[in-house]
Amino acid sequence: MHEYSIAYDLYATAKKAALENHADRVKKIRVDVGKMAMVNPDQVIFLFDTIKEDDPLFTKAVLECTEVAPETACSCGYSGSEIFVCPRCGALPQLVRGREIVVSNIEIEVDDA
Repeated sequence: MHEYSIAYDLYATAKKAALENHADRVKKIRVDVGKMAMVNPDQVIFLFDTIKEDDPLFTKAVLECTEVAPETACSCGYSGSEIFVCPRCGALPQLVRGREIVVSNIEIEVDDA
């Protein structure tokens, strides 16, 4: 189950950012998940919620996953969303976007006092 390691990495990344910025709490973590990443975002969210459960820094933290559609390019000049066969030449296009799992934003709260 690689979703657990992904959820843990998201937690660790957010915790590191929060500690480096002297945060009082983490509010929201936004993640872009490519459709071709072979990851179930609902499972990642569930596991993240389980991992963060005992950490007071993450009491009300929310993990928000946004699905990223695949984008491809072919040597013939085609670019689009066809992932299996290039509609121009019939070759296998190269996946340019849609396989990534990227933290796009971490919202934290810092006490100004």
